[in-house]
Amino acid sequence: MNELFKRAITGFIYIFLLLSAIMLDASAFDFLFLSFGIICLFEFKRLVRLKGLSVFIIFLFVWWLFIHLKVSVFSVYIFLLFTILANVYLTLLLFYGKTPLRLRDNGYKLLISLLYIGGGCVFIPLIYKKECDVVYSQFDAQLTMIGILCIIWASDSFAYLTGKSFGKHKLFERISPKKTIEGFVGGLVGATITSSIIAFYSSRETWEWIVLAVVLVVTGTIGDLVESSFKRVANVKDSGTILPGHGGLLDRLDSLVFASPFAYLVLQILDYFN
Repeated sequence: MNELFKRAITGFIYIFLLLSAIMLDASAFDFLFLSFGIICLFEFKRLVRLKGLSVFIIFLFVWWLFIHLKVSVFSVYIFLLFTILANVYLTLLLFYGKTPLRLRDNGYKLLISLLYIGGGCVFIPLIYKKECDVVYSQFDAQLTMIGILCIIWASDSFAYLTGKSFGKHKLFERISPKKTIEGFVGGLVGATITSSIIAFYSSRETWEWIVLAVVLVVTGTIGDLVESSFKRVANVKDSGTILPGHGGLLDRLDSLVFASPFAYLVLQILDYFN
């Protein structure tokens, strides 16, 4: 019961911080994910044995460049391209990787860390900023961010419940023995239902939210598997201990960090055709 209580309190504080930052303004949300990004990089740095502090310095520069300096749209697209390519590369490593990132040279690990973790943590607030620029009201921008979080949380919850009740066929047993195909489908259904509910209060069409939900579930699940692969090589259960009862912050944000550049791309495409 004590462990359950710790998980509940930690989960409440975590959700409270996210929702409070969203409801305050974009700057508060920026600062929160700057902090989250540094913590996630620290945890990932230990997982892959990345040496030195240069990853933090470069991440802060990249953050300042894209969040506060407001570089050209073309520069954002170039950064988006490289971040997505890095994520696709990490996905392919799940199937064809022979040499773990942990055993690669430091420069290689630095680049992957900056694109996978750093890029993911940059595009989360960039989604908020983009929505503030294109939607009709601040409420819609806030709803988009809350909606993305709710879709991922719903997917995780439905996947867990469905997998526990009906799971028989393993999704990727070598990396994550507990994940099942039934759980993935359940998570997709839960996310679709959640996105349809959110659409009632949003200026976006229902089909747009469903498309976004599908992308978030698929890429979020891959992101979970990618992070699990790093933990498996490092022979650890959690990425860290900063969240009592939950493990590391990266354990909670792995899906969102991996999915955020894909979500940004989908929202840009949807806005282009609207």
